[in-house]
Amino acid sequence: MRRRLLIIPLLVLALIGFAAATSGCGDEPTAEAKEGEPLELGDLEYSIQITRELNRFSPEDAAYLAGAPPLRPAQEYLGVFMQVTNNGEEAAVVPNPFEIVDTRDRVYEQVPLDNEWALKPGTPVLPDETVPGPETPAKNGPIEGSLILFAIDEAANENRPLVLEVPGPDEVGEIVLDL
Repeated sequence: MRRRLLIIPLLVLALIGFAAATSGCGDEPTAEAKEGEPLELGDLEYSIQITRELNRFSPEDAAYLAGAPPLRPAQEYLGVFMQVTNNGEEAAVVPNPFEIVDTRDRVYEQVPLDNEWALKPGTPVLPDETVPGPETPAKNGPIEGSLILFAIDEAANENRPLVLEVPGPDEVGEIVLDL
């Protein structure tokens, strides 16, 4: 009889602990996707076209990197090419900042970039429209996406998977990058 009386309070404590652990305790909820799958946050849908290293010495990558700041030693550029579609009924804007996080919780912030390929924070996305828009170099180029540029440590390649964090209106979305 005594054992039964002890079991009930222990079960109640266990349930309270489980509820607290699964409630997030103040953490922002997170939506997740893999590269190649759309990520929906609010009315905006994020679709990565490709993620790749960009070579500052390559003539092919020169246009993408126009206006990019110099790299520090042991860094490389990583480009995430994306389309953002507004599925809502009201205008929205491209959020800021996008970040990449590696498996050691090292955070890499978006590099400010102002060229015709860049996905600029604050860019309006009208209802039923997609950025990059039609008749833009980013949309008509071979990748068909706007560039989010990151300067990452070369060692980050050893700390994969890398995750792109996308700020949303109510939650932070995560896209696992395919590198």
